Amino acid sequence: MALILCIETGTDICSVGLARDGEIVSLRESDEGRDHASKVGVFVDELFRQTGITPDEIDAVAVGKGPGSYTGLRIGVSFAKGLCYGTGKPLIAVGSLDALMEVAREDYEAGIIDVPDWGTAKLCPMVDARRMEVYAQIFDTEGNPLTEVAAEVVDDHSFAVWRKEGRLVIFGNGAVKCAEVLPDVTFVDVVPSVRGMAPLAQKAFDRGEFADVAYFEPFYLKDFVVTTSKKKLF
Repeated sequence: MALILCIETGTDICSVGLARDGEIVSLRESDEGRDHASKVGVFVDELFRQTGITPDEIDAVAVGKGPGSYTGLRIGVSFAKGLCYGTGKPLIAVGSLDALMEVAREDYEAGIIDVPDWGTAKLCPMVDARRMEVYAQIFDTEGNPLTEVAAEVVDDHSFAVWRKEGRLVIFGNGAVKCAEVLPDVTFVDVVPSVRGMAPLAQKAFDRGEFADVAYFEPFYLKDFVVTTSKKKLF
């Protein structure tokens, strides 16, 4: 088993935690917007100070690889890679939708969320991709992926096959805007957290699944687009 520093900055939540044997032992989180660059280093320092653990004592660094906010992902990945370079520890990349799905499963088991027909339901974590677009993926309640990660422009036809088959549960910061468009789905309040990353990072560590620190890049899913303002500045 391992001691892993977990970092998730792909949405408006900045979440950092220390996990031992797949369980979070110390956690720092903020939902005050995407000021992650000023928070992630402070949170990591606070975790080490609180626990008395030094960076050299951790076994690996895990980071949310996306999809998610372009800037947020780069902040988390850059910090994680820098820490790996400095300590010589391996890097673990965890899918952000996989981690969000694990938070939902944990919240259900803890009684925080209530979903009828949980055993046969399908889980759909969603990350906001602006406008009516979301990054989404379908899982069963055992955590097995049933689809690939995709960028979806949500309308009343979205996820039609899964909605016909039974209960579809949507959650994440992209799900709120979809609830009115998809009235027959079940919306639950689940937010990104390294609580979901911890068990997945431990499994990856046990299997020896590490990312290449030098060449790893976040999973953006779609290209970052720079738009030119139509306003005349001069």
